[in-house]
Amino acid sequence: MGQIITITSGKGGVGKSTTVANLATAIAKEGKKVVAVDFDIGLRNLDMLLGLENRIVYDVVDVMEGNCKLSQALISDKNTNGLSFLPASQTKDKNILDIKKIEKLLDELKTIFDFVLIDSPAGIESGFEHSVYLADRALIVTTPEVSAVRDADRVIGIIDAKSKRAKDGSDVEKHVVINRLKPALVEKGEMLSIEDVLQILSLPLIGVVPDDEKVVSATNKGIPVVLSDESLSGEAYRRIAKRVLGEKVDFLDLRVKKGFGSFIKGLFK
Repeated sequence: MGQIITITSGKGGVGKSTTVANLATAIAKEGKKVVAVDFDIGLRNLDMLLGLENRIVYDVVDVMEGNCKLSQALISDKNTNGLSFLPASQTKDKNILDIKKIEKLLDELKTIFDFVLIDSPAGIESGFEHSVYLADRALIVTTPEVSAVRDADRVIGIIDAKSKRAKDGSDVEKHVVINRLKPALVEKGEMLSIEDVLQILSLPLIGVVPDDEKVVSATNKGIPVVLSDESLSGEAYRRIAKRVLGEKVDFLDLRVKKGFGSFIKGLFK
């Protein structure tokens, strides 16, 4: 049976969907069968990040409502073998999601794929709760800003209280992805450090993705930056994917000059 990993955040605009697209691609590149599921009903953009917006005929709501078979809605990725995509509905409301129908869908996906990566709606509405309810693992994406980290902390509390695992007396395995880190600003004290974020969230770190203009270029092309060998952020996503698969991989050394190591001491060894 496959594993369900929900990628979520406390607020929008922190790079959650970008993280889903890149991790799904990178894990598939490691030889695993992966499906990226967009649960951001009404606000989908994962399709554009993967360059698949023109191939959508049916969506996740169509599958759950019985308007088509799962095989009709799944879209094979153009760039990566082993990667499939299940789009969100652009016209329906998030309240249409029904937990029993979601459970049936995810159970079917787990029989087909090694990893089911869910792109969760940002925030703490019902759509978010449905996307984390059945998660085996959760990756919480945040930028190193006080408001984003504060909202991420609220999300962690909801996962710990309302997931199926929590109701069964166990825990959802959770890790933090810090996105858009700018080492020069951290050094100046103008951005939270990695240690600051981890102290607030009290969760283990699975990856740090530096701010990278190549991400914008890749997004516009519909080709995940993880497929580029010339991008530092792409390398960061590849390393996160390996950690998801259980490998021990060094963190990137993001220090800009000697003396910068205080905020990342011990994290990049």
